[in-house]
Amino acid sequence: MFGRKKNETPDPTGFEGRLVGWRRHIHAHPELSYEERETTEYIEGELRSMGLKPERFEVGTGLWCDVAAADGATSTDVVALRADIDALAMSEESGESFSSEVEGVSHSCGHDGHTAMLLGAAEMLVADPPPRPVRLIFQPAEETMPGGAKDCVEEGVVKGVDRILALHCDPHRPVGEVGVTGGAITSSNAKIGITVHSDGGHTARPHETQDTVFTLAQIVTGVTGVIDRRIDPRSGTVLTWASIKAGGSAPNVIPDSGEIWGTLRSADRDVWATVEPLVRETVERIGALYGARTEVEYIQGVPPVVNDDECADLAAKAVQSVLGTDGVGTADQSSGGEDFAWYTEEIPGVYLRLGVWDGESEETDLHHPGFVLDERALAHGARIFDAFARLDRPA
Repeated sequence: MFGRKKNETPDPTGFEGRLVGWRRHIHAHPELSYEERETTEYIEGELRSMGLKPERFEVGTGLWCDVAAADGATSTDVVALRADIDALAMSEESGESFSSEVEGVSHSCGHDGHTAMLLGAAEMLVADPPPRPVRLIFQPAEETMPGGAKDCVEEGVVKGVDRILALHCDPHRPVGEVGVTGGAITSSNAKIGITVHSDGGHTARPHETQDTVFTLAQIVTGVTGVIDRRIDPRSGTVLTWASIKAGGSAPNVIPDSGEIWGTLRSADRDVWATVEPLVRETVERIGALYGARTEVEYIQGVPPVVNDDECADLAAKAVQSVLGTDGVGTADQSSGGEDFAWYTEEIPGVYLRLGVWDGESEETDLHHPGFVLDERALAHGARIFDAFARLDRPA
């Protein structure tokens, strides 16, 4: 079906060769969120060589540009296509010959692939101008909270845009299949830090002070229980604690402070928007029961990505035009967060899951040091971007 073996270098003068070249260059030179300066310069150079005029985002990294509609085109609606360009703060263990040259930084989430696919789509759109204007968004800082998409939206990148498409590498889905679904496709993600303060004291006399560790333990279980009982379980809301720290090594000393950190995720947008006061109230009341003072740091993350049904239908048609009927698969909602949600808060959009697993090798997850994508998927993503931009909305 694909004509060549996984990650076999294609003819560099051909379309697939250029896609692979872009991807491997970016892969070998990863940059963290808001630090993607060389990546931005590289993308800008490639776009200018195509005759496009990219503009940098005010945050300093990332860029966007417009592809004009074909002469005589009558469609006035504008389509945006988005790729993220940042890497992760983790080492790579993929064994690829073009592995990261930057210690402790790697493209272990596939953003290098997304970027190459959008560059490929740009080339296709320039060579064969689309029936409507198309905006290309090379977005920085997806891996941060609340995400670089929020900055891009605030700068006005989707003003005048009618719909938007993004895709993400799916290492558990075979090359040649793309997950398409309407409705919620990701979850929200808030980070919660709680600090408990007490006078400290001797473990023999906890009644004379506020027992910091015990209070922390009550908050860990208490807040989780309240969320479980006060929030509709059908919302897919999950509170998970990741760390708890208090005191030193002495077993007979009640420390005067301690903290816990965790995440609160929900598949429901209304829960994302309204649950913070419940968390704060519960922490305050539990701390008061034991005479402890509490502080809550609630860092609101992204809302869920909710795919527009009409956009999902168009995306399915785009996938089918590239990969045939068998290429259109379903996609379950993920409990992970994705800042593409800031775009879909403003305009209709759709977020796809692009298969990048070769179907034979051991599967590796995203954000794993051994993450590998089958580069034959790059052309699929580029052509899906291009096809989506050319489709008319139903009358």
